[in-house]
Amino acid sequence: MSIPEAPDLGLPMAVPAEGLPARVRIHEVGARDGLQNEKATVPTAVKAEFVRRLAGTGLTTIEATSFVHPRWVPQLADAEELYPAVSDLPVSLPVLVPNERGLDRALALGARRVAVFASATESFAKANLNRTVDEALAMFEPVVARAKAEDVHVRGYLSMCFGDPWEGAVPVARVVEVCKALLDMGCDELSLGDTIGVATPGHVTALLSALTGADVPMSALGVHFHDTYGQALSNTLAALQQGVTTVDASAGGLGGCPYAKSATGNLATEDLVWMLRGLGIDTGVDLGRLVATSVWMAAHLGRPSPSRTVRALSHQEQ
Repeated sequence: MSIPEAPDLGLPMAVPAEGLPARVRIHEVGARDGLQNEKATVPTAVKAEFVRRLAGTGLTTIEATSFVHPRWVPQLADAEELYPAVSDLPVSLPVLVPNERGLDRALALGARRVAVFASATESFAKANLNRTVDEALAMFEPVVARAKAEDVHVRGYLSMCFGDPWEGAVPVARVVEVCKALLDMGCDELSLGDTIGVATPGHVTALLSALTGADVPMSALGVHFHDTYGQALSNTLAALQQGVTTVDASAGGLGGCPYAKSATGNLATEDLVWMLRGLGIDTGVDLGRLVATSVWMAAHLGRPSPSRTVRALSHQEQ
């Protein structure tokens, strides 16, 4: 399929807005967070080709896989086979490690960027890790310490920052508290997760302002929005206005969360790139290649991409 690239038509027209960053780093999560939520397991060769095609779009950070026990996330049980198949790529390839065993497996394959996955709420910590929030943090301490001793970059994911399907509203102060704990144990950056997609721009602004007030630098923060209620792009813009320059997104809008059934797809990378282009913000991403990659993966998954930008630029049925 021939997919026209938006800049050929001069669209979207770039109209910069004051107070926004000149460049945004997209943390691409489609190959991990996207594919882990698929009912069917995607073949390892297809996953590897997906990562390679994503790297060819200009994305510089592509989360490759997760070194979790296959019983937890069977879709990513092939981490030992997948990572060596893509490790030669000239991009950052973070991997998720839930514990010291996962870190051992990742380090053995030469991973230089890892991520741990915490929760701001007790209910989700129990559902995801079978631990309390404090017990989970205690489990991560030796993981982070060992990674830092190996000069490995550590990202801390924090789920349920804006709402929890069991507990409802999550106090901003609670999120700040867990963020500080992750940074204090040595995490290099944090990703603030709107796991069930309930955030709105005012809430995003309030949380980021509270983190600034707690001496957390915006340079250490990324945002991870789900589009359950159609708020992901507006929430992203609110984050950019506060100084955030790292945004998580998933090619084609793949993904959700296997432990939170109300979570629908991640913010689509193509939709994010379209908005950022219109704001005159550089991402380094070739939108045409990215759309083609998502169309290719959608064909392997047997369904069209939910990304509106993918559908518009590939002339798929709306």
